[in-house]
Amino acid sequence: MASGGGRYRLSCSLLGHELDVRGVVAGLYPPGAFVSVSRDRTTRLWAPNSPNRGFTEMHCMSGHSNFVSCVCIIPSSDIYPRGLIATGGNDHNICIFTLDSSAPLYILKGHKNTVCSLSSGKFGTLLSGSWDTTAKVWLNDKCMMTLQGHTAAVWAVKILPEQGLMLTGSADKTIKLWKAGRCERTFSGHEDCVRGLAILNETEFLSCANDASIRRWQITGECLEVYYGHTNYIYSISVFPNCKDFVTTAEDRSLRIWKRGECAQTIRLPAQSIWCCCVLENGDIVVGASDGIIRVFTESVDRTASPEELQAFENELSQATIDSKTGDLGDIDADQLPGKEHLNEPGTREGQTRLIKDGEKVEAYQWSVSDGRWLKIGDVVGSSGANQQTSGRVLYEGKEFDYVFTIDVNESGPSYKLPYNTSDDPWLTAYNFLQKNDLNPMFLDQVAKFIIDNTKGQTLGNVNTDFSDPFTGGGRYVPGSSSGSDVSAAADPFTGSGRYVPGSTSSTGVPSAGTDRFIGSGVFQSSPLKALNIYFPKKEAVTFDQANLTQILGKLKELNATAPEEQKLTEDDLVLLEKILSLTSNNSAEGPTAHQLQTLWKAVNWPEDIVFPALDILRLSIRHPTVNENFCNEKEGAQFSSHLLKLLNPKGKPANQLLTLRTLCNCFIGQAGQRLMMSQRESLLSQAIELKSGSNKNIHIALATLTLNYSVCLHKNHNIEGKAQCLSVISTVLEVVQDLEATFRLLVALGTLISDDSNAVQLAKSLGVDTQIKKYGSVSEPAKWVSHSSSAASSHLLFSYCLRPSVLDTYSSFRKWRKGKGDESGSSVTPRLQNL
Repeated sequence: MASGGGRYRLSCSLLGHELDVRGVVAGLYPPGAFVSVSRDRTTRLWAPNSPNRGFTEMHCMSGHSNFVSCVCIIPSSDIYPRGLIATGGNDHNICIFTLDSSAPLYILKGHKNTVCSLSSGKFGTLLSGSWDTTAKVWLNDKCMMTLQGHTAAVWAVKILPEQGLMLTGSADKTIKLWKAGRCERTFSGHEDCVRGLAILNETEFLSCANDASIRRWQITGECLEVYYGHTNYIYSISVFPNCKDFVTTAEDRSLRIWKRGECAQTIRLPAQSIWCCCVLENGDIVVGASDGIIRVFTESVDRTASPEELQAFENELSQATIDSKTGDLGDIDADQLPGKEHLNEPGTREGQTRLIKDGEKVEAYQWSVSDGRWLKIGDVVGSSGANQQTSGRVLYEGKEFDYVFTIDVNESGPSYKLPYNTSDDPWLTAYNFLQKNDLNPMFLDQVAKFIIDNTKGQTLGNVNTDFSDPFTGGGRYVPGSSSGSDVSAAADPFTGSGRYVPGSTSSTGVPSAGTDRFIGSGVFQSSPLKALNIYFPKKEAVTFDQANLTQILGKLKELNATAPEEQKLTEDDLVLLEKILSLTSNNSAEGPTAHQLQTLWKAVNWPEDIVFPALDILRLSIRHPTVNENFCNEKEGAQFSSHLLKLLNPKGKPANQLLTLRTLCNCFIGQAGQRLMMSQRESLLSQAIELKSGSNKNIHIALATLTLNYSVCLHKNHNIEGKAQCLSVISTVLEVVQDLEATFRLLVALGTLISDDSNAVQLAKSLGVDTQIKKYGSVSEPAKWVSHSSSAASSHLLFSYCLRPSVLDTYSSFRKWRKGKGDESGSSVTPRLQNL
């Protein structure tokens, strides 16, 4: 970790790649190893030369047809105890390698453009980001879900494994937080493409961007701090083990080491683009750059390179050329620079840069505190006569300015940046500069005159950079510019005694207090010797059957009087609806006529304010085979589901939402209904889940039942993408529901989804569902009931399947107890669960 007081120095330089090194990551095996990827299309595993300093290329892997852009390590498993290596490339593919073969174990296909970022989580989960603006979640060789929400390339991804959260950073300048496949929060603040992410702890993370800034965030959304130091795009960020110190690399030829929120050290490299970095367990830093060389830096004396190697690196750095047009050293006028005698004066801080003129050459030097001397970092080319037009506007704190002056108030004190645009008022700029840096107001005239003198008569594109520091009189340069990014890239209205309440039950339809509503018998008591699972996998759909037919018809007739004239039902229509309601509620073998079905459809299309009794009739009728086939067949199904989707509008009437959800649940009883529900799964579940935030427990129960019915179908056909969406819904809804009935059904749905499917179990774990359901391992009330179900008290809800049957015994018994205490939660449900 970055706790030592020493300075980082070169440990070794590793040759092997033929082109840019675009990604590096610490490995699992052998200990101390790391993996690199390159534009040369190869992936290389480097093992330490124990006990000697340095690394040896242990393995070279190939599999991509174009350059490789990113890499991560998939944690070890029982099958692959050494872990796996995942690489993403410009060929749109992800290759998965073992440590024993140079060819991929398998290749993941699905992205439509370059895969530019990868991150791994628990249980083998892999998250990928792409230029196609999406991120994808993978488990083994299958895509579990696609995260869509960014409007430009997804350059950075990270998994927070403990919480089941995922982060994505994009060229659209935002970061998004995802939970179970849904975007929970968007972080805004960066002013250019987000290029890197790093996790600090369970609640904080870092981001870096093309705006040359680093930001520290809380996952709740707050930006805690912004760090500046780089003068160009920041490509990579990596955190030291067990602390909040970190390292960054950028387009300004530098690696920067940050300790306690400050840039503690700047290391220049003899390459323009420093693409990537990672921190090893021993605190050493691995860096990959555009010259194809991997360099390792250490603060350990034992692992530091020999004096000869250090001198060779210094010579290589001094012979490098720095193009002034990149803006890394600011705007330069060679004629105004001092000579080599300027290097006799010591620097004032680590990493301070000084330009001198040596004959016809311009040389750049950097001050090293540890060495107590100026180190040459390269020759500046293209400096004679350079101006803002050729070097570009100056980037400072994420904004572009015509000038950014570096000012030393005194020789031993800190330097300050003074940004200025030619359209600004120099006096106001001077005043703001003094206020921001808590400097004496007496300098106002001096600073304003400095600005005027050094920008006098100039406009953008014709700038005279011959200026002097207003405090020290020393010649300065305008630091840091970068080109812009080219990435475009309820109350229920019918409550009250004797009144019809949508979804309510008749008094005769309530199961007795001693009967479990799901299995129709006394509460199951798990044996202390064997836990019998009678709950999942669930085999049949759960339906909503109970109703008070008299009240439904009464309300229908009452509201018919208020319907628009063109939609009013005739007396004959009302008789037809009464007939269809009688047929379907009594399980009659006689089927409704076409005329009756047309009348029902007419009523279902009533205005939103009065449609609910018609929806209740639809909810009951859709269970009949004739009605199910008529409304859900291939020809009519699209119109039917589209109409129900409109009624699920989160801003709509709660009564309509409830009865629509119950209708959808009842659709599953017929083959035509199942086919329609499965074909419309993505849109229906996406709309239904928006109802989770309300406080209506009956809506929560209906939503949980819909998820359960989808789980039943998905268990039969093993559609892993469908299971991923259902797991996402379960995880999301469990976060908000309080009702025991809804929770119970969600747990049964979860058990059904993952039964006999190891991939689904791993996916559920990766989404953090195992952590979520631990709280259901025991229920603290009532005491007399808890003692009755002792197996639940000892159950810790670990994934032996997903949850132990005793936990569901707990919820089954507790629902019964609550019902006996007068809580009718979900009592309108008489589910067809004889096999549950």
